[in-house]
Amino acid sequence: MPLVKPTTVRTGPGSETVPAGRDPFGPDSGRVSAVAGPVPADRAAGTATLLEVTDASVVLGGCAVWSAVNASVTEGEFVAILGPNGVGKSTLLKASLGLLPLASGRVRLLGRAPGEANAGVGYLPQRRSFDASLRVRGLDVVRLGVDGDRWGLPVPGRRSRQAAATVDRLVDLVGAGGYAHRPVGQLSGGEQQRLLIAQALARGPRLLMLDEPLDSLDLPNQAAVAGLISRICREEGVAVVMVAHDVNPILGYLDRVIYLGQGGAISGTPDEVITSETLTRLYGTPIEVLTASDGRLVVVGQPEAPAHHSDRHARS
Repeated sequence: MPLVKPTTVRTGPGSETVPAGRDPFGPDSGRVSAVAGPVPADRAAGTATLLEVTDASVVLGGCAVWSAVNASVTEGEFVAILGPNGVGKSTLLKASLGLLPLASGRVRLLGRAPGEANAGVGYLPQRRSFDASLRVRGLDVVRLGVDGDRWGLPVPGRRSRQAAATVDRLVDLVGAGGYAHRPVGQLSGGEQQRLLIAQALARGPRLLMLDEPLDSLDLPNQAAVAGLISRICREEGVAVVMVAHDVNPILGYLDRVIYLGQGGAISGTPDEVITSETLTRLYGTPIEVLTASDGRLVVVGQPEAPAHHSDRHARS
């Protein structure tokens, strides 16, 4: 896999961009990290709407993926996008970021149209494993997020020192200090994912959007990365929107879920949405939600989307 470069999502004219190399959690940033202190009360209260989707529809290849979707995410929330394979979970994430066009409806991201933003949004797309021969250090993967699209040797000086301090802080935040100096191609999937999450946090975003970050991880790493994402949400005050195929690793951390079906979506708390009655209404066919002996939820009778609805069409 080629080296992952940071994805920058622009939030619009007049909005401040964190300069490359500046500590996004520094004293002049207006942001507070877990290292620096508690989350400000106005952020912790979840008063600001960061993402608002209104009557949105997406059409790919002449076929409707989903339609009339309504959802919102407020400051400090942890929200999961759920649903069966091919229903358009990743499509919703990408449409919210302005990476895919809407056929109808509206999306507002940080109060602006998607695609008009800056470092207010951190985005981690679906990933594949790094090639085992890749010699770039984990530390350098995080540094790419701090430096933006700048390549080459950094010029020594105050900005370089600030960038190095930011990288160290982010590596510590995600618990990657023990392996950040090793080649990223030699790290486990869970270790790589921690470093990529650190990269997505490099500009101090208010909203972190993650596309199946637990995919291909074993159960212990799923639990560890899920706990890390929840801690970032709670301690850093960063709202999280996360696409997930299996809700169980994150169920205890979620504030709300957006459950997609072929006819639209239902949004609410996990207890409100992940029920036999609610999912039966969404899909128009009998659905049963069971609780296994270990506490895991199992959804029985959930239909798969037709092939032309697959999220794979939405990959860019």
